[in-house]
Parts: sequence; C-alpha cells; structure tokens
Amino acid sequence: MDKKDLQILSILQRNGATPLAELAQAVNLSSTPCWRRVQKLYEEGVIRRQVALCDPARLNVPVTVFVSVRTSQHSDAWMKKFVQATRDISEIVEIYRMSGDVDYLLKVVVPDIAGYDAVYKRLIKSVDLQDVSSSFAMEVLKSTTALPLDYV
Repeated sequence: MDKKDLQILSILQRNGATPLAELAQAVNLSSTPCWRRVQKLYEEGVIRRQVALCDPARLNVPVTVFVSVRTSQHSDAWMKKFVQATRDISEIVEIYRMSGDVDYLLKVVVPDIAGYDAVYKRLIKSVDLQDVSSSFAMEVLKSTTALPLDYV
C-alpha cells in the first residue's frame, strides 16, 4: 500500500459515497487508475464494505448501553448459543469477547430504559449468564468509524 492508497482510504473513510471523479482529483490520479486502486483495496479485503451511517436519534434509538457479561461456561456449545442469541437481537449492534474480569462487552442501542429492559429480558431468556452489568452512555464525546492509517 502506498501513499495514494492511504489518501484514497482517508477520503473514503470520511465519505464512502465520494464520487470517483472527485476522489481521483483529490489524489491526483485519473479516474481509471483510481478506480483500479479502489477495486484492489476491496479485493484485498482492506475495504470490507460500504455502508450508510444513520443518526440514532432520528431512528428513535438515542440511548446507548454498554453491557458487561460474565459467564461461568466457556464451551463451544455455549458460545454458539450466545452468538446466535445476540445476533438475533437487532438492538445489540456490537459484541466483543474480552480479556480480564468481563467475558463479553455488548453495545446496545434502544429508545429508552424500558427498551433496554426488553432487550435484557430477551438476552437472559436465550442464554445462561453469570452476571450482567449495564452502563448507560450519558454523552457521546467521540464517535468515528475511521481507522488510523499511521500504522500501515
């Protein structure tokens, strides 16, 4: 990956819908070589997909809850059941397997506390958990999907 590829990635991370002509001009390439570079980034898996980022408040899910989950079970069967249960709950938008005291960290978006309670009840009904602890985000201070490019 060279400097041009990094420039392309920087622009596309800010706005994945940037027109090809505008993208090419910004990185001082003609459209065809720029398009080839973008296609190569897709083929190599550097760019996984292009999405639309929606405003949670406008979709009536302004409340973000971070849920710490601990389990006493670590079998493959339990893990498959947990993954399936959490994938079936659309309000759970991110799941991380963690090191340390917490086994899993979930990011949940809901309209309100009652909405979270419904998600919580669905989760504990679906899979056996040892401990569930929830923290409600009070304010978003930084939110980005752009990854740092300084380490490439």
